[in-house]
Amino acid sequence: GSLGALALGALGVVYGDIGTSPLYALRECFIGPHAVGISNANVVGVLSLIVWSLIMVVVVKYLTFVMRADNQGEGGILALLALSKAGTADRTSPTGNYALMLAALFGAALLYADGMITPAISVLSAVEGLGVATTTFEPFIIPITVVILLGLFAVQYRGTAGIASVFGPVMLAWFAVLGVLGIAQIVQEHHDHISILQAVNPLHGLEFLFHHGSHGFLVLGSVVLVITGGEALYADMGHFGAKPIRVAWYAVVMPGLLLNYFGQGVLLLEHGEQVRNPFFELAPDWGLYPLVALSTFATIIASQALISGAYSLTQQAVQLGYVPRFTIVHTSETAQGQIYIPQVNRILMVLCVLLVLGFESSSALAGAYGMAVTGTMGITTLLFYAVARERWHWSRLAAGSLVALFLIFDLAFFGANLIMLFDGGWIPLSIGAII
Repeated sequence: GSLGALALGALGVVYGDIGTSPLYALRECFIGPHAVGISNANVVGVLSLIVWSLIMVVVVKYLTFVMRADNQGEGGILALLALSKAGTADRTSPTGNYALMLAALFGAALLYADGMITPAISVLSAVEGLGVATTTFEPFIIPITVVILLGLFAVQYRGTAGIASVFGPVMLAWFAVLGVLGIAQIVQEHHDHISILQAVNPLHGLEFLFHHGSHGFLVLGSVVLVITGGEALYADMGHFGAKPIRVAWYAVVMPGLLLNYFGQGVLLLEHGEQVRNPFFELAPDWGLYPLVALSTFATIIASQALISGAYSLTQQAVQLGYVPRFTIVHTSETAQGQIYIPQVNRILMVLCVLLVLGFESSSALAGAYGMAVTGTMGITTLLFYAVARERWHWSRLAAGSLVALFLIFDLAFFGANLIMLFDGGWIPLSIGAII
């Protein structure tokens, strides 16, 4: 297909996860359990952290460097493992290689946890929009979420080819709406809120961290929610190739996300403590229910990407000999990557529904979510170092300094989530360990 068509497809499959983060990410920073007060300095500081997390982690780490590492076109943590010497390690290998292999398998196992939590937190946060206009819907939020999730897992056996054609255009509409809602908020407020654009200066983020100390560090555990789809876009590289994924990011995804976060920031400054759900409160009254419907659609698409990711991860693991054989059903006669694995589907479905019933709100799930994502991201960085040294013959200095830069972000985010270990962070770690 042409670049445009592939980029549109990538929007639908690759960017659903990161694209639905505005539903809950900024809310968690200011209204979640580890929230900071709403003030000009805090809003600009947090937005600055968001902007630079997107730039450093998504743009620099994944799109610029990590996506150069592809194993015959396939991406993801197991592809990185296969490219490194650790990929052939066994107990007789040097300890470092064997340890790296175990770390990679743990990172891959964490992606299954991500595949359970993403549908739960995303769909739940979309349906929670029903409670913004009126409390009448409160009792129905969880049942509606469970029904949607059961429906999503029930149609998996039909394959994603048919639905994928709808995904791209819906996500294009979603990112357009994100941008428009954000711009409308930034422009319409009579006060001088254009100052919010100062957030592109990284010094505001550093100042925020410095000023708030350990509490500022905790907020990073919520900031990480803006980059949760980073690993997914590398894992799904095999479906579209690197170029369409990059084009979609720069042309559509990044502008939509940034405008929306800035718009939410302006809303917080304008209405302060009255704000309960900044994403849905960006919408005019007549637009709330259409926005809930579009959000629900977008979160189903985001969930699909992770469910498909879990299948292709399982297939890679089977091929590399790390797990026993599964029944792998090919759902498309043409696209080799379109597969369905009944056992994996059932396990994901049961655990996903249990998470919704157990946590009951997207806010409660946020602590568990960050842990799965940050663990995998850190391990990806270590594997990237091995590949850069062994495959591409980079010097220690070149590979080391780049990886040190990535690790500053990875370890800060991981550490901030570690503090939420007992708020639900233990769940993905346990799932990963069991797998």
